[in-house]
Parts: sequence; C-alpha cells; structure tokens
Amino acid sequence: MTADIPVLSITDLNVHFSTPDGDVHAVKGVNLNIQAGECVGIVGESGSGKSQTCLAAMGLMPPNARMTGSVKFKGQEILGAPAETVNKIRGRHMTMIFQNPLTSLTPHMKIGKQMQEVLRVHMNMDGGEAQSHCLNWLERVRIPEAARRLSQYPHELSGGMRQRVMVAMAMLCEPSLLIADEPTTALDVTVQAQVLDLMLDLKDELGTAIAFITHDMGVVARMCDRVQVMRKGEYVETGTTEQIFAKPAHDYTKMLLSAMPRIDRPNREGGAALTPISPNNDGPPLLVVDDIKVHFPVPSNDGKFLSKKVPLKAVDGISFTLSSGETLGVVGESGCGKSTLARAVLDLIPEAVGQVAFLGKNLYSQSKAEKRAVREDLQIVFQDPMASLNPRMTIGDSIAEPLKTFRPEMTRSQREQAVRDMLGRVELDENMINRYPHELSGGQNQRVGIARAMIINPKLVICDEAVSALDTSVQAQVIELLIKLQKDYGMAMMFISHDLSVVREISHRIMVLYLGRIAELADRDSIYVSPHHPYTKALISAVPIPDPAIEKARARIKLSGDLPSPLDSRAALRFLKSRLIDDPKAVQYVPQIIEVSPGHFVAEFDGENGDENNGSGLHAKALKSAS
Repeated sequence: MTADIPVLSITDLNVHFSTPDGDVHAVKGVNLNIQAGECVGIVGESGSGKSQTCLAAMGLMPPNARMTGSVKFKGQEILGAPAETVNKIRGRHMTMIFQNPLTSLTPHMKIGKQMQEVLRVHMNMDGGEAQSHCLNWLERVRIPEAARRLSQYPHELSGGMRQRVMVAMAMLCEPSLLIADEPTTALDVTVQAQVLDLMLDLKDELGTAIAFITHDMGVVARMCDRVQVMRKGEYVETGTTEQIFAKPAHDYTKMLLSAMPRIDRPNREGGAALTPISPNNDGPPLLVVDDIKVHFPVPSNDGKFLSKKVPLKAVDGISFTLSSGETLGVVGESGCGKSTLARAVLDLIPEAVGQVAFLGKNLYSQSKAEKRAVREDLQIVFQDPMASLNPRMTIGDSIAEPLKTFRPEMTRSQREQAVRDMLGRVELDENMINRYPHELSGGQNQRVGIARAMIINPKLVICDEAVSALDTSVQAQVIELLIKLQKDYGMAMMFISHDLSVVREISHRIMVLYLGRIAELADRDSIYVSPHHPYTKALISAVPIPDPAIEKARARIKLSGDLPSPLDSRAALRFLKSRLIDDPKAVQYVPQIIEVSPGHFVAEFDGENGDENNGSGLHAKALKSAS
C-alpha cells in the first residue's frame, strides 16, 4: 500500500432505511478519507447520521438498510463484500468502540472471557498469554482492581467501567483503523483524558487512523486533525480543526461552538439568560447535612469460602448546607459517592447514618407519615429518563402521577391542565401529552423527567447526571430551563455531574468529592480560579477546552500512581501519605477539613513530595498555628 492511499475511503455513501412510515434517507452522499496516523472528528447532534456512516463502513447495518456508494479499507472495497472477506478485516484491523457498552457486551460472559475471545479469533492468542494481555489493557485504561474485573460480568461494573472495557477490547489487537462512537461520554474527566492519550499514542506510535464521533467540541480540539460537521445526513462544513474553531463558516457549526460550556469561562458566550441568580442567604438554610455516612458491607475477596465482610465507605462523613434558590454542584469521579449522597439526602438508603435536616427537622428521625408529608418538597431527576419513565404510561400520565399522590383533591381536568401548563414551562408541545417515552428523543424525555419533578413545586430538586447524555445544544437548553425554573420557583438544587464545565455554569457553589469525602468546597469562581487540593487541580486540568490553540498548549496535571480501591482503608490518604499507616487492617487518620478563606474549605493534603513540612501542603496544624 502506497502512502497516499487512505486507510478508510468513503465515496458518495447513501444509507436508506425502509420503515412503516416510508423510506428514511439517513446518510446523503457522504465522502470521507482518513489517512494513516490521522484523527478525523465527525461532529453533530443526535440523528445527524454520524453513527450510521461508520456502522455502514463496518458492515453492521440492520436488514432494513439499503446502502449505495463505496467504502474501501486500504484500497479494498468492503461495502457489499462477502462476510468472509469483511470478517478478516473487522475486529483485527478495523475496530469500533460503541456508545452503549451495556448493549455491546455479552451479559452472560465474564469480562475476561469476552476479551480473550477477541485475541483467540484474531490473534491466535490463548491461555496465560491472552489473560496477561487483557489484564495489561484493563490497567492501561485505569480500571481499579483490574485482575478482579476479569472474572466479573458486565452488570457488576459501573457504566464508566463498562465503557473502559469496550475501549480496551477495541485496542487489544492494535488496529489500523479505530472508529470511536462517543467513546468517552460516560467517563470521568481524568479517565477520559487518559483514554484520549491512549488513542493518541496508538495514532502516533502505530499510525492508527481514527474516526472520532462526538458532540464534545473540547474533545475535538484536543484529539482531531480535521473535522467534518454533519447535519441531517450530510456534511455542512469540512476543514482543519484550527479552521473550524477559528473561522466557522456554517451557522450550524457556529451554534455547536456557542452552545459548548467552557471551564475557563463562568458563563456561556452569548448566554446572558444563563447567568445563575445569587443565592438567598437570608435566614436559616433550607437543608443541613451533618456528618452523613453510608457504609455497605461487601466480601473482602480474600479467596476464602466464607470471606469476611469489609465496609465499602461510599459516603464517609460529609457535611454541608444549602439555601433556598441556591445550586450546589457535586463533582468527582465514578465511585466517589455522588449518587449515593443524593439518595442519602433524600432518605432513600436505609444504611445512611448522620443527620439530614430539611426545614429544621431531621428526616432520619421522622415517622413514615411525617416523611410522606415532606416528600413532595424533595424531588430527583435521574440520569437516564428512559429507565425512570414507565414505558407503558403516556408522558402526560407520568407527569401527573405526583399530583395524584400529593394533590388528591384535584379533578382529572385540573390535573390535565396542570400537566399542559408544565409541558409549556419545559418547552414541550402540549400536544405531546398522549405520546409514550419511546416516541420522544432523549432530550425531550429528559424534559419530561424535569416536568415530573417540578409539577408539585418542590423546594429541593436533585439532578443526578441529568444532562450528561444530551447533545450540546439540548444540554444548553436544559441548563437554561433549570436556571429559569429556579428563578420562577425559588427552589434549591443539587446538580450532580462529572462535567465540570456544565457544573461551573449552573452552580453557585461546588463540592468536590473523593472516595466518599469532601476534597474541596467553595463558590464557583474560587474553586476554578484558585483551587487548592491536588485532586481538584487534576480534575480541572483534565477537562478539555473547545479551543485547539489553548487546548494543545496547556500542560495537564496528572495524578501519580494507580486509582486505589475504595475497599482499601488506605485509599482515603492518597493525598496525605505522611499520616498513612501502611497496614490495611489499621485504623487510618481522617483528613481534616480546613477553611482556608471565608466559605472555601479544603481537605488536608501533603506537599509535592509527600512531606507535610515542605511548605506546599495543607495541614490542620497550620490552621491551628495561624489562629
């Protein structure tokens, strides 16, 4: 193969789907070339045809699809080629990372068996060599306790871990072409940064060509050499990454860039309406959380038949307050306790201990009748609206359900009118009232979830990764909607997310969690402009900025060492090793929370060399001496 022949060449590709409603022209005459060692970003919103283009190239289309045009891999035509020909290329030289790992992994096979199957089929590698190769890749994508994960099933892993398994499986054979379909959507920013670095290493060291499908323009700025902007099945703009970001020509490209939140700016450009209101600090707080803990007993995995139970400290002594009209952003990596904390605040976890005072009354000490009375003021919006909405109920019935519970005096017509009014508030057509969740897009279903939470005018709403799976433009609309609703109703919000850019835009204060404890808590400007804790600095540094000139020039702060297991009692002292007792059975020191300035709280940490005396760390004794 000569150097000028592309690894992937797509010419005049058209994809049609036969449906009960007629023919759907999903991809319209697309042309795409990717050279060895080149990363091409394919960007656009859901339904634009990005994934269908690459699925057609992989030969993974459903029976109702009809394709015309040409798809060549290293000069060899593969569109319409016999399955035997395609199978020799696909999986070994041409691989794909799918967006939804739960539907891509075989549920009844252990992770190790699935990975070894790839090596056995494509690399003739088996036994101990294959297991060692699989373990090496799981460690490279930063999966904690990688050896243990090989013997687990997909449902035993978190969404982020399953995505990392998919990345590792796609990279096992070191392919010539890697098609990545939203590969980092469910990942933490630090893991995302490492996975992107792995892909770049593969590109630079092996000359791997990468087709990167994403709606995250920050990732595009970091990863891609060229960009193809796709809308309604066709490319509307093509150019180098620098050209697309500096001088976008098409209005759709300009919209995508303007809708993207940036961690280096508190508010989105041109989004004056998105400016959060100032919290009302007059009077007592709406919510007071005091030393809340959630410990789950799990097997120690020591290899014995009757393993001793050890505590998994999902939440380990968190305290904070929240005022009416205020939004508290909660960030941290998977496993840090964000979602567990949300459920503990709502008293949905029996194992929770401590005190959660809502309007001055401790929820944990109330009777069932008292808790039921207060439930209408405490609502939650879940990450996956399709999983939280009843598929057999219309969206009108789903939104009206809280009214049936907490407003029994309302008539059917009054409930219907209230639902129609709320649909208007969340910017959905009231004619959708009789549709079912599967008939709506992801962004529309997320608005239904918000409407359901807001219909009874609660005082506190918890949003658990409520915008993480949405397109950038839809995400911007939902954030604007939440801020508008907060202004209208004066409600307080806890906004949980792994996207620090979004959190900065919507939050008044931000709390950074690490393994069930607070690492840092401050207002949104202080925590982004002058972070103190090394973990906070690493998180902020890992977030890509949608500007290639800035992104490719910035130095990233990387944490040393592997991600510790949350079951290890020493893990909480990763940043305070001067107090560490190197014995897993010993009672470890608990880092103290220090107020470094009014309203800015930071957990103790060592200096750069792990020494509390080198002057660059933060310790409780320093606070005592200063006082």
